[in-house]
Amino acid sequence: MNVPINTQFSRRSFLGTGTATAAAVLLAGAGAGALVTAPAAAAAPAGSAPVINPIVPQRADPWLMKHTDGKYYFTGSVPEYDRIVLRSSSSISGLGGSPEAVVWTRPVTGTMGGYIWAPELHHFDGKWHIYFAAGDSDDVFRVRIYVISTAAADPTTAVWEPPVRVYTHADSFSLDATTFEHAGTRYLIWAQSDTGVNSSLFIASMSSPSTLSSAPIRIAVPTLAWETRGYKVNEGPAVIKRNGRIFVTFSASATDANYCIGLLTANEDADLLNAASWTKAPTPVLATSDGSKQYGPGHNSFTVDEAGNDVLVYHARSYRDPIGNPLFDPNRHARVQRLYWNADGTPDFGVPVGDGELPVRMEPASAPGAYLVHDGTTVTASSAPTLGASQFRIAPGYAKKNSVVIEPVLAKGRYLRIQGSTVAIASTAGSSSAFIRRGGLSDPAGASFESVDLPGSYLLLRQGVLTVAKVGKNDRAAATFLLDS
Repeated sequence: MNVPINTQFSRRSFLGTGTATAAAVLLAGAGAGALVTAPAAAAAPAGSAPVINPIVPQRADPWLMKHTDGKYYFTGSVPEYDRIVLRSSSSISGLGGSPEAVVWTRPVTGTMGGYIWAPELHHFDGKWHIYFAAGDSDDVFRVRIYVISTAAADPTTAVWEPPVRVYTHADSFSLDATTFEHAGTRYLIWAQSDTGVNSSLFIASMSSPSTLSSAPIRIAVPTLAWETRGYKVNEGPAVIKRNGRIFVTFSASATDANYCIGLLTANEDADLLNAASWTKAPTPVLATSDGSKQYGPGHNSFTVDEAGNDVLVYHARSYRDPIGNPLFDPNRHARVQRLYWNADGTPDFGVPVGDGELPVRMEPASAPGAYLVHDGTTVTASSAPTLGASQFRIAPGYAKKNSVVIEPVLAKGRYLRIQGSTVAIASTAGSSSAFIRRGGLSDPAGASFESVDLPGSYLLLRQGVLTVAKVGKNDRAAATFLLDS
């Protein structure tokens, strides 16, 4: 096991060291103590409240699932690392205002009296199960995997059975267990300390919620540059099955701005307990973005929105440099965004979309199949744009009631602005960025955007470039945009 040169305390600097005294100092200083197969997407429900990021502040390692009762259930690591919490809502947008129930609290002393990390809620075999990692009171980094269960209908009000240890192949630092079923077999994937690295990913089949039924197989080791910044880490696995494949996301590197999400892929017909069945993407699929001002995105889960679209759930900070030790900076907030799919059936994660309402893609009615896209200054249309460059946030404006501003996701703090007869992405004082959103001039299902300062003039696509002008009869389609959220 490599011990990092970095002298700043971290959960990973203690892997295998048994440094209980130093860890106890950290504990005192820290305060107290799915598999998804989505149906075809449908239109978003009319009149539904917008989803605004972050959906739940100061909840790292977010786990969000939609149950068969139609409710969303959310949990995550609390900054104090001392308890397990749950909340539920009929909508993703309602989670932030939902009451939070404490369903389990660590003991004052002894086993599981240390740090409590990364709870995940699952429902199978007629029961609810929460997998979590816990250290001990005298060595908070002696972290192992546990599960609690209940047969109650509502997990937020349930009386939970006592925790049961999930034993793996070695009595060593282990965490971030997730479970899924495939082809009649239930599996567990988790992170555990490994020779020469801080943690690798392992998989095994299961015979019960707490018992492995096969020898664990290592399926991912942090070896690439983006996996080994600060620490050599693969952790936080999450599973989504789609398009004949099983995708496993995982998080890598230190828990600062280097933290990022990687991807493993296996064919659905493959032997999942054969390491050769899994292929690792050569680059991270979601990483820090200065453009959207999101840093260290990671430890994700998957769910579906009310319309059946796949949704990525993850945490990130809105500033690059954590306050002190990244592990104890509380501002890893829970966030969501639409997960898109490429034509080849692989997921397109795009970029972490940033704070505020979820962005949209704008398809000109005059150019079906194309989307507005920008290069940081000019807005054009493309039939094959990169996802991040074709996402825009429509937010409340400042000019008058019902006005809006349009902010490119990758240009946080800058907006579509009218400068003379041109439209540019800028923060120039004195230029106009306010629009009135109206029903689509050529299609009421779309939207048209009239300038507040130039009444009667609309955003429209002309010769492939977004501009602003009066709209004639033949321009209505060019001034109408279908919004894909």
